Amino acid sequence: MSETKYTEDNIRSLDWKEHIRLRPGMYIGKLGDGSSPDDGIYILLKEVIDNSIDEFVMGSGKTIEVAIKDGVVTVRDYGRGIPLGKLVDVVSKMNTGAKYDSKAFKKSVGLNGVGTKAVNALSSHFKVQAVRDGETKFATFETGALIEESAPEASSLRKGTKVQFTPDPSIFVNYKFRSEYVEKMLWNYVYLNPGLTIMFNGEKYYSENGLKDLLSDNINGEIMHDIIHLKGEDIEIALTHAERSQSEQYYSFVNGQHTTQGGTHQSALREALVRTIRDFYGKNYDAADIRQSVICAVSVKVIEPVFESQTKTKLGSNDIGPDGPTLRTFVNDFLKNNLDNFLHRNADVAEAIQKKIVRAERERKELSGIQKLARERAKKANLHNKKLRDCKIHYTDKDERHSETTLFITEGDSASGSITKSRDVKTQAVFSLKGKPLNCYGLTKKVVYENEEFNLLQAALNIEDGLENLRYNNVVIATDADVDGMHIRLLLITFFLQFFPELVQERHLYILQTPLFRVRNKKETIYCYSEEERRAAILKLGSKPEITRFKGLGEISPDEFKHFIGEEIRLEPVLLGPGQKIEDILAFYMGKNTPERQEFIIDNLRVEKDTEENLKEV
Repeated sequence: MSETKYTEDNIRSLDWKEHIRLRPGMYIGKLGDGSSPDDGIYILLKEVIDNSIDEFVMGSGKTIEVAIKDGVVTVRDYGRGIPLGKLVDVVSKMNTGAKYDSKAFKKSVGLNGVGTKAVNALSSHFKVQAVRDGETKFATFETGALIEESAPEASSLRKGTKVQFTPDPSIFVNYKFRSEYVEKMLWNYVYLNPGLTIMFNGEKYYSENGLKDLLSDNINGEIMHDIIHLKGEDIEIALTHAERSQSEQYYSFVNGQHTTQGGTHQSALREALVRTIRDFYGKNYDAADIRQSVICAVSVKVIEPVFESQTKTKLGSNDIGPDGPTLRTFVNDFLKNNLDNFLHRNADVAEAIQKKIVRAERERKELSGIQKLARERAKKANLHNKKLRDCKIHYTDKDERHSETTLFITEGDSASGSITKSRDVKTQAVFSLKGKPLNCYGLTKKVVYENEEFNLLQAALNIEDGLENLRYNNVVIATDADVDGMHIRLLLITFFLQFFPELVQERHLYILQTPLFRVRNKKETIYCYSEEERRAAILKLGSKPEITRFKGLGEISPDEFKHFIGEEIRLEPVLLGPGQKIEDILAFYMGKNTPERQEFIIDNLRVEKDTEENLKEV
């Protein structure tokens, strides 16, 4: 075997933009197409807005304008404006930026001056304009390369910075911004920065009461008591309990970053809550009973936080700063003083919380025997669980691909067989259902443990005690697009909404879109997901191409299936609309037949013609 030469010629130096374009995952996590809230296009948007937020935090610029049209993003703030002499350097030279000056940006949210450069490098078009001291200057780039730089000129425009960019379609293939994801991001910004106004495509986003508004706007059912709102220096907490029994639900933030996987600050809060409640009531209540049904938002500010991944979804720091206390001590001391004082002053809330704890204790004892049996079954099943084909990386791992982790929930052996054979064994797992799952609408959590399939699904996801240890970032329902498949989708969505609503609220649940048709000739094959795409494919290929209609996932060969669950995967997120209550949704779709639902079905009936008839039209 010949030896490969290793000489100076093998050493290659990449400039800043080449490195970012070659290894985008190092800077923004996964790429995606916009169907998931942590896809790259939203990270690009976030990095630009973060800089404007930092200006607001520093006391400059109370309004940020955001516009997205035809894939082009524009962000305009009214902060101090980038110094004109450094305009090009700030967006194109590594290790340049105000965030390296810890006095100016001690607790900033952005990526230490890397963020805007990553946006620049990963955009087909990028333009930055600054207005400062009565002058303005702009610079234009393409894929990170400077195309044009203007000279400073006098301007009557308001001071600030305007950034416009178009994500590079060769990197973000078929991308599309979903307004639901952008809106949630913008709402989080205003909740964390009371007094800030964000205008998005003409709509106004504003919050007066911070995290208290976040909870009241996102709660999906009745609550047991008024929201407790506690604010201190570098910490804010809003807290209540759901009327219905459910697992814990947290919205946690560090320096404005939504830490969807929690971290040390969230763990500190959970511990401190238990300790404070036990001390207040003078009773050694079980931690699970204290935290059951809690809905809580927490925001902390930390000097130079350390996150467990580049996308900053989980905090790893143990201290609030080089000279400060540990996060555990800081959060515990704050809650011990402020929550204790609040409960002493508000006897009705204290009484409601105690009632909730006693109820949770009773429910836990009623369930304990069933839980024990269920856990033993799940433990045995884990050793030889035929339902789960697991993957090697999980969402809780510190692997750079952790956000790609996906669990496909399939029906029947043929569908699960196709996915199992064509999946990426590192990041994609498969859970096989045996027929239709139980309709659990209106049932208690007891059914999760009594029903073997639900119990194994709960164990596979590891969500019994909340989302903190969720094993897969994406939970994908993969069923046929026929009546039975649709019914299974609805039953699974009911299961998650009924017992694990935070999985839906935190945007982890999806429907797998699979092609309805394959249109091909000898040179090219096109997979079509709709009637419109089928027509377009026939026009493109011409001269009577071969057309196949897929009636079920089992009909698609593993060789073909790998196209649909690989880089070009199409996922439809399961989203709750603003102000929609889970109880109302479940009652409408899964409750007893009502005239309203019958009317809805009749109004929304879509009669699909037989394939052969469709083919005759072309």
